[in-house]
Amino acid sequence: MVYIRSAGLNIQTENDEVTYIIDGHNLIPHFPGLHLADIDDEDALIRHLQAFHRVSRRSIEVFFDNAPAGHSGKQRKGTIKVHYVRSGITADAAILKHLKDLGKGAKNVTVVSSDRQVMAGARSYHAEVKDSASFVREVQAAFSNQQKNPEDTLPTNEDEIAFWMDQFTGKKGNSQ
Repeated sequence: MVYIRSAGLNIQTENDEVTYIIDGHNLIPHFPGLHLADIDDEDALIRHLQAFHRVSRRSIEVFFDNAPAGHSGKQRKGTIKVHYVRSGITADAAILKHLKDLGKGAKNVTVVSSDRQVMAGARSYHAEVKDSASFVREVQAAFSNQQKNPEDTLPTNEDEIAFWMDQFTGKKGNSQ
């Protein structure tokens, strides 16, 4: 989804791609092998989401609450937009504020959470809702389909190439 923000208005362009907005700490326990007690639980979830993005080509934003002091804010990890919500504000509240800020564009969002308040709030903004267990099944099915049809694997996009070039060389990737 592409938005143009001008004079407080959200104007939707013709690209009606649906974005996943994910309640990260709510999703972690639903992924086999991931646990909230793991020291790298957030990074492990992000790796799963990056792999899912490569297969599905869906835009993904994930929200994590309880960011340590000085570490809150938005970051891009490869193709995934990560919102680290500062302590004192829940990811639930940040997700609902994000949907409010999207205005009518929230109808092009699917919120992934099993938290009833988040689900009800998302519906009030006309966003689609998917519970965490259903989303994990969708991810697993996408990988299963990819393994059945490896020739259908989509190529890596320029953002991913630039991200990995920067990680390994310290230089921005150039696709020209």
